[in-house]
Amino acid sequence: MGLLSIVVPCFNEEETVEIFLKEIQKTLNDYDYEIIYVNDGSSDDTLNKIKELADSNSNVKYISFSRNFGKESAIYAGLKNASGDLICLMDVDLQHPPSLLPEMIDTITNEDYDVVAARRVSREGEPKIKSFFSHKFYKVFNRITKMDLVEGATDYRVMTRQVTDSVLQLQEYNRFSKGLFDWVGFNTKWIPYENIERAAGQTTWSFWGLIEYSIEGLVAFTTLPLSISILLGTVFSIVAFLYMIVIIIRYLLYSDPVQGFATIMCSILLLGGIQLLCIGVLSKYLEKTYVETKNRPIYIVKESNIGDD
Repeated sequence: MGLLSIVVPCFNEEETVEIFLKEIQKTLNDYDYEIIYVNDGSSDDTLNKIKELADSNSNVKYISFSRNFGKESAIYAGLKNASGDLICLMDVDLQHPPSLLPEMIDTITNEDYDVVAARRVSREGEPKIKSFFSHKFYKVFNRITKMDLVEGATDYRVMTRQVTDSVLQLQEYNRFSKGLFDWVGFNTKWIPYENIERAAGQTTWSFWGLIEYSIEGLVAFTTLPLSISILLGTVFSIVAFLYMIVIIIRYLLYSDPVQGFATIMCSILLLGGIQLLCIGVLSKYLEKTYVETKNRPIYIVKESNIGDD
């Protein structure tokens, strides 16, 4: 099999980094592996905990950012610095069960697959509203992007070096890894598993943070909202033109002054709201273009022990 590189993004995970290492050691006792912890600007004692683990275990590598750049940047940095023949991406909180790793490794080694990924088949223990919006997101995303993002898909996966290098070729600043993994293609096998609670600590993802992340994903992989804006503008322009003709005819034939203050105000508010919505959609795409054209680095490393051997 060769070397397995396990990329683990971390943000304020001081309670879980050691637990994670112990679980990996038990699970992969007979494998050659390295763990690359990517400290995404944690404000707690995560980095010091990782350094302690690295001092006592040569399999532990780390990269520490100069500030919080976000999980997507941490994923990219980990993949870029992974040296293994197989690369695994997983969360440090053990919601991605290490017990699946032997099966995933065996499948990708002995079968004709380039990626073996895990998908949650239940959301037990998760807030109902979060589960509802997650379900709807996958439906909307697949419908308007013409992609096939598997519902329940997670970042937890084992990939060949070829797949990893292909993902690294996509160097956009605004990243949505689930979409990028699907976009590059390759033969993928999905392994189902039940939802698992965090081993310790609290999630740093808020509900609104997930909503914003979903919007980022949609904007990154489709321009359909811009087409919808054009369609809305066209439809309401035609309706307004026809209504104007009706008013002129009524006035010429019946000298009707066309009363209706409430109707006028409702029309103004409706059209104004639609205009602001369309401008907002356009602004979101302009924002992404603006950020990309700056060509800023996806992350900045403050310190790392990779290459110290």
